Parts: sequence; structure tokens; C-alpha cells
Amino acid sequence: MSTVIYGMLKEEKQRNLELQAAYTKEIKLLPKGSLVAKRRNDRTYYYLRYREKDKVKTDYIGKENNAAEDIMRDIAKRKQLEIVVKRLKTEYKQICRIVKE
Repeated sequence: MSTVIYGMLKEEKQRNLELQAAYTKEIKLLPKGSLVAKRRNDRTYYYLRYREKDKVKTDYIGKENNAAEDIMRDIAKRKQLEIVVKRLKTEYKQICRIVKE
């Protein structure tokens, strides 16, 4: 294999690892789970529902629609980042097979 290509693959491997670490760090800061809206007495209350080990946890968000929209946006961002990390891991495995280190 050409040393230029080999060098590029090694650089790409390192860049891939750095991206995985950065995205994983960002994912940990974002909320996990899903947003649940419950109506009681003509009012809507929002809850964040997620799994922690074997239990399903529910956190009260509030009556405000703005807070719920922010959390929905953060949950969507988390899901997108998880997809990106999954692709990066697949790419990393392929690079490792080629570079054989």
C-alpha cells in the first residue's frame, strides 16, 4: 500500500476517534427518553420518561410548552448524534481492517 494513502488512513482513524469522543461527550449532556404530554382539567402537563437500568423514570417538566419544545429538540439532536456515532464506529472498524493496527 502506498505510504501516502497509509498515512491518510492513519490520520482519518485518529480523526474518527476524536469525533466519536466529542459526539459521545455531547450525547451525555442531552436528555434521553421521550416526552409525554398528559391532559388534566383542560391543562397539559409535560413529563420526560426514560429508562435507568431496569426502571422507567419520569421527570416532571412543567406546564410550559416552551420547555417541552426545547426538550423535544434536544432529544431529536441526541438521536441524530447517536446515528452519527454509530456510523463513525462502523467506519472506524473498516479503517482498522485496512490499516491492520
